[in-house]
Amino acid sequence: MYLADQWKDFAVLDAGGGNKLERWGSVTLLRPDPQAVWPMGKDAPGVDAPGVDAPGVDAHYLRSSSGGGHWEYARRLPESWTIRYGALSFIVRPTGFKHTGLFPEQAVNWDWMQGIVRRANFPKERPFRALNLFAYTGGATCALAAAGAEAVHVDAAKGMVAWAKDNLSASGLADAPVRFIVDDAMKFVLREQRRGRLYDGILMDPPSYGRGPSGEMWKIENDLYPLVAECVKLLSPEARFFLINSYTTGLAPSVLASVLKVALHGRSGRIEADEVGLPIARGGLVLPCGASGRWEI
Repeated sequence: MYLADQWKDFAVLDAGGGNKLERWGSVTLLRPDPQAVWPMGKDAPGVDAPGVDAPGVDAHYLRSSSGGGHWEYARRLPESWTIRYGALSFIVRPTGFKHTGLFPEQAVNWDWMQGIVRRANFPKERPFRALNLFAYTGGATCALAAAGAEAVHVDAAKGMVAWAKDNLSASGLADAPVRFIVDDAMKFVLREQRRGRLYDGILMDPPSYGRGPSGEMWKIENDLYPLVAECVKLLSPEARFFLINSYTTGLAPSVLASVLKVALHGRSGRIEADEVGLPIARGGLVLPCGASGRWEI
């Protein structure tokens, strides 16, 4: 398993009963997680009286039987706050659909990509060029920029791109060579082909379902391989990595490995795939958080 176990400002304190108890800096959140099917520890906040009234829980996300849900707060929290991962800083903000603007398990992929960029040691006149698709609030973009890469950040949501810019600034990387694009991933990739642009690293973290800014439909089981195949055409002769991450239930790591093997046929390098997870403070358990497929040379 790719385990994101280097966090200081974040921790999964416990998980079970369809929930996870997390510490985000000094704030404790209780959020739903369908993977946590085992019982939660008896001493954990929120077990006997799950919800915002439980001791130690600052906010609890409650799902609605009609879909969606809402946050209940035990105390007034700031609208947003900052947590750090190494030299990087990220703005955390509880949003609808239980999210906080950051997927902390991806830190294990940030570390992997940073290592590749730094080992590549490209000259200043030829910076390492990375493309981040479905880039969300820019955790990976910040990590790549901090490692010295020139990055292109693509997401269909204007709000997420704005949040990514704020994360870059919070990390002291406001002047880093990052280009932000609001666009449909496939449309952008095809335009980059026509422009003749090439990248040394490509990563994507697509949703199961989604829509582009002009209503373009995305369904991962139909659209993942075609997108990866087109992205392969953007890899430079000196390309070093390709990363696919997925939270889609039922999309096994071996599926991601097979997609990469077929799409990258004829290229040398190593392909591997595994689950991604976060350590749970109680009992040495691990919370699974999807899967990643990696190609590296």
